[in-house]
Amino acid sequence: MQTTAEFYCAYCGEENTTFVDLSAGSYQSYVEDCQVCCRPNILYIQVDEETLDIDIQTEYEG
Repeated sequence: MQTTAEFYCAYCGEENTTFVDLSAGSYQSYVEDCQVCCRPNILYIQVDEETLDIDIQTEYEG
C-alpha cells in the first residue's frame, strides 16, 4: 500500500512530494532527488503503525 507525504529539501528548502510504501515497515530510509534543485536527499521515514502518520527527516547526501 502506497501513500504520499511531503518533505523539505535539505539543500534548497523547497517542499517535495514523495511516495511512501507503507508495507515496507515503520522505519525506512532512501535517497530521493529534490524535484526543484535536483540534489539528492537522504530521507528518513517513520510511519506510526496505529495512525499511519508519516514523519520525514532529510539530510544532505555526501
